[in-house]
Amino acid sequence: MGEEAALERQWQLPAVALRGALFALVAVFGWASVGLAEAATWCGILALAALPGVVLPRHRLLAPAGRLAEVAVVVLGTLATGGLPAWMLPYLIAPFATAAFDAAAPGEDGDRWSRLRTWGPPALVALAAVGLLAQAPRVADFNRGTYVTTAAVALAFGLAAAVGAWWLRRSRTSDMHHSQLPYAEAAALLTQLRVVARQLPGSTLDPGGIATEIVDTAARIPGVERAAVLSAASGRRLVVLAEHADERVDWETSPQLNSLLADAWAGQKPQAGQVPLSRSTQGPVASLVIPLVAEGRTVGLVAIESDDPAAFGPEAITAAEDRTKGAALRLETALLFEDVRSMATTEERQRLAREIHDGIAQELAMLGYGIDNAMAILPPEAGEAKGELEDLRSEVTRLVTELRFSLFELRSNVDRQGGLASAIADYARTVGASAGLRVHLSLDEGGARLPASTEAELLRIAQEAITNARKHARAENLWVTCEVDPPYTRIEVTDDGQGLSGEASEGRYGLAIMSERAERIRGSLEIRPHQPHGTTVAVVLNAGARPTPRAEAPRPGSAAWAAADRARTEQPARRPDHGGGRGSQ
Repeated sequence: MGEEAALERQWQLPAVALRGALFALVAVFGWASVGLAEAATWCGILALAALPGVVLPRHRLLAPAGRLAEVAVVVLGTLATGGLPAWMLPYLIAPFATAAFDAAAPGEDGDRWSRLRTWGPPALVALAAVGLLAQAPRVADFNRGTYVTTAAVALAFGLAAAVGAWWLRRSRTSDMHHSQLPYAEAAALLTQLRVVARQLPGSTLDPGGIATEIVDTAARIPGVERAAVLSAASGRRLVVLAEHADERVDWETSPQLNSLLADAWAGQKPQAGQVPLSRSTQGPVASLVIPLVAEGRTVGLVAIESDDPAAFGPEAITAAEDRTKGAALRLETALLFEDVRSMATTEERQRLAREIHDGIAQELAMLGYGIDNAMAILPPEAGEAKGELEDLRSEVTRLVTELRFSLFELRSNVDRQGGLASAIADYARTVGASAGLRVHLSLDEGGARLPASTEAELLRIAQEAITNARKHARAENLWVTCEVDPPYTRIEVTDDGQGLSGEASEGRYGLAIMSERAERIRGSLEIRPHQPHGTTVAVVLNAGARPTPRAEAPRPGSAAWAAADRARTEQPARRPDHGGGRGSQ
């Protein structure tokens, strides 16, 4: 009701101005028609009657009573001065309009004052009409027609003013209501979501967990060799939420390149055929795609393959539909919840970055300038004081540098075009250049993408590991390995610093945060010493879905790694859209 109160205050000045203008008008009419004495008398009485409406326009009782008194004075003054020329009737516009404006204000159900406001305008119009027309017989016969016409015109103008005031108030209230409607709906939905989220078991709002259950159910269908749950991502691509296969499967994530995926998504009907659903499948296969549809919306696809070309007949398709029935709504709820949480987290990180930049960062910068000014005016003999100020200036510089790193970390996000490996590499390069670390990158990212929320968590884990190496390990070299081949992913950060024994308490807290993030995305976090000194932090998703191992990669810091690193620097690094690539700095 704060905006309604503001609207009331905005109306007060025009309402007073309207009364003043009409009062001056009837005073001039009265002076010209009935003389100064009578006009002054009735104008004084009218001013007293209008006083509550001017001084207390929002009072529940006095304001309506004042308007009623104004109408009564206008009717009685008109009749007492002979009916014609009806000099006081124009003032009826003021009480009618203010009563209608007040009646249009929203009120609570069952509020008697609200009902009183609602019936105020018609009651005033009825009172004026009855009072004026009831006295028509007392007017002389030759003036009676003119009197009735004049009274009717005055009432019509007053009624028109009332309708206009009522419409003005209603339109302004409706505009305010519509401006707040999205927030009201969002608050109601979020409140329901919070209640539901508290009632459900924790795993039921995890898209990865629900997708794993769907895959396990589909894998029990006779003849199924490989199965996966695919969900929509940005850029008209799909992401692999979970899969089941004895060997690594490179699922097709572009519906435009596979007719079964495209038809199942658009038509919302199961699609069976012998078109492979993965790029890695060789030989004849039987393929089946079951759309996950919730309330008419396609949420995801269950992709199933068999090495037997005749595996999926009508009975198998019916069995697959029955086994996945009811899972679509659960998956959509989990995906929506994850999306809302991701948006809220991103917004909060941006807000914190703004507050740090506009608050403490500016204050620290001013403190540094103050120290510089103090050092400039020190006398030459104040050597000890100058040394203390130099130490203090160095500490302020260190804090400003830490704040810059924190702001960069808060604002860093995975670009939906660049990918996870690119985001981690950019962060490692920036931190390495600022902290004097030699950064060695090994990037291997395919064309498929992880869910956005999973990529965000992996980026934060990598950032925390790199930050620990910069702040606590006192390292000289940093090796970052990023292998993304959904659903399998491995991110590894290795430094040659002083190892786990040298971690500060805040570094230990960072390790705990990384462990929580890895658990949230159903990944495994490994923290181990690196020989001859240093620490390795590795997070792995879906280790069972790891691609067929190539020749074993050299360990960070080894001679083989150094040789490969030198070889990579001889040619520009590149990361292809499909398949593996290597890059180094």
